[in-house]
Amino acid sequence: MRSWLFVPGNRPDRIAKARGLSADVLILDLEDSVAISEKAAARSCVLEALRAPRGSNRLWVRVNPLQTSDFDADLDTALAGGADGIVLPKAESGACIRALGAACAARGQACPPVLAIATETAGAIFGLGSYAGLSSSLAGLTWGAEDLSAALGSARSRGEDGALTGPYALARNLTLFGAVAAEVQPVDTVWTDIRDLAGLEAECLAAVRDGFTGKMAIHPAQVPIINRCFRPSEEEIEAARRIVEAFATDPTAGVVAIDGEMIDMPHLKRSRLILQRAGEAT
Repeated sequence: MRSWLFVPGNRPDRIAKARGLSADVLILDLEDSVAISEKAAARSCVLEALRAPRGSNRLWVRVNPLQTSDFDADLDTALAGGADGIVLPKAESGACIRALGAACAARGQACPPVLAIATETAGAIFGLGSYAGLSSSLAGLTWGAEDLSAALGSARSRGEDGALTGPYALARNLTLFGAVAAEVQPVDTVWTDIRDLAGLEAECLAAVRDGFTGKMAIHPAQVPIINRCFRPSEEEIEAARRIVEAFATDPTAGVVAIDGEMIDMPHLKRSRLILQRAGEAT
């Protein structure tokens, strides 16, 4: 799942428009983009969207945090509509995923896949190593700078050169490590300047370089760029196929030679990940 597009849950017009886009996931938002006075109306709108005929987009619901008064009603909405997944904000540790699973079980339902936004409080940073062993319910980890900035009292999350400042680079990197350690998808955060598509592309390419496999979006124009950047090139796909096929031909080999280059197990693992990103079974 490369592109994760946020859509305000109280805007049926935007939800309808988003269904025609190529976003892999539409995140029907019940949290930050919805005013307190609009929460109930948003839940009704989201439930209607979930019950409508599905298209090619997966429909996930961002509920309000576990500790809020809106959480139970949000979860009921997501489960009643058969949401494809749940985005859990302000997750502080693996215990939050278990608590979400327990809340679903108390309703007699299995927990849908979960994407945890895992860096929105100072304490959450220390929980990024606690998500291992939860991959049966946890689909991915992502991070966010805006709530963390408010928690830290930071003036901004980027320097004059546009690069993330130290605390936010740390949060990003630890999210990547935490996701990989938990064997779930690492998803990069949003690019907030919707006019700067060149900056978005550069950040996507940096995320791919480092190991992220998807990115969240806040505007429809960002989706094609994210999809393009996070799909491996045809050259990468073909090279990965050759490596996987070479090891399949000789399953006992620890090293194979391809075009005069010695290829070992780390190359095989990376090649399988490339083919997974391309949508090919390995």
